[in-house]
Amino acid sequence: MRPITAYLSLATLTSAASLRTLNIFRSSANDAPQAPLMDPAKSNQDPTQQGEVVLSDVMSRDKSINIFAGFTRDVECVETRLDNAKVNTTVLAPLNSAVEKLPRKPWEDPRDYGAFGADAYEGKDGEDRAKGNLRRFVEAHIVPRSPWKEGEKVQTVKGGGDIWWEEKGGKKVIQPGDIEVDDIPSSVSNGEVWVIKGVINYT
Repeated sequence: MRPITAYLSLATLTSAASLRTLNIFRSSANDAPQAPLMDPAKSNQDPTQQGEVVLSDVMSRDKSINIFAGFTRDVECVETRLDNAKVNTTVLAPLNSAVEKLPRKPWEDPRDYGAFGADAYEGKDGEDRAKGNLRRFVEAHIVPRSPWKEGEKVQTVKGGGDIWWEEKGGKKVIQPGDIEVDDIPSSVSNGEVWVIKGVINYT
């Protein structure tokens, strides 16, 4: 489907911050001056005084996972969850390289091609199919638990079989699948972001 395909290509090349900057400077030099976006007095405050930092605030900061971060914003229920300071979550965010190595795009399903042919993702119905597939992919990487203890078996938001993690050779490894945790760069008020070297089974 063209819109999502275009988005993936763009997400690989630029961060969300760059897109916001581009939009700001699209206005003409002749446009009337605009009021500041933020009260100068407030802009000098410590961010923690302006509100809690939540998962949605930090997801786009790590360029190594910006493809998946973009996907979370395309799935409303996940975006809402990551915005909610009262709902704890562990986000298993695949590296860009892991997403790019997939045999097909996260919004594609071979069964759709079998049923609808090469145009499976064209038109409104095709778009809906792609959105549903992408939602399953994203939800498979959202663990509704934080802190998440070693050996604790849980279902992701997608549902299905249990997943858990264990220590192997000094590394956290997600099971089933032996998916290594590369880093835990963010721990905020409503959970943690775990950067992983593979993808969770989402089929």
